[in-house]
Amino acid sequence: QVRIPAGYWTSWGGQFEQLQAAAARLQLVVPVALLLVFVLLFMMFGNLRDGLVVFTGIPFALTGGVLALWLRDIPLSISAGVGFIALSGVAVLNGLVMVSFIRGLLEEGKPLDIAVREGALVRLRPVLMTALVASLGFIPMALATGTGAEVQRPLATVVIGGILSSTALTLLVLPALYHSVLRRREQPPAG
Repeated sequence: QVRIPAGYWTSWGGQFEQLQAAAARLQLVVPVALLLVFVLLFMMFGNLRDGLVVFTGIPFALTGGVLALWLRDIPLSISAGVGFIALSGVAVLNGLVMVSFIRGLLEEGKPLDIAVREGALVRLRPVLMTALVASLGFIPMALATGTGAEVQRPLATVVIGGILSSTALTLLVLPALYHSVLRRREQPPAG
């Protein structure tokens, strides 16, 4: 405990002050960006259901990013927060590609089971290629030790971990979830 004489005060400045300002901006920008993404998904699909299914990719991607930070013992920082924003975009894009393709197959008249299975199989390679290229591209940043490594490492770690979990979601969980949601809609009410 430090006693400060009357008329004096302490104020944190410099990098700490900048960190506080950046954190406050992110607390505003991230929810607004996610809301805008959801509104765009709703406008594109024309219904809430498909937008929500695609949006489920974000929590799975964020989980992978948090797990990667924990495994590497890297604290949550502003650069990690920026990584989470980038990661959300990749997760939504992969889900959007998958759901749009399945919807196209359904519009061609294919049965739900076949459309979901074929959509997942046909989109397998593009989703895996995107994940592989993005992950490999971030490896040098994740392993950086030189100047700027304290900024690069958290961002790259979040993106790599999140892309891995998001890819698993996009290829396995998202088609099953979409199938389940559409199947429930097709079933006649019990009565």
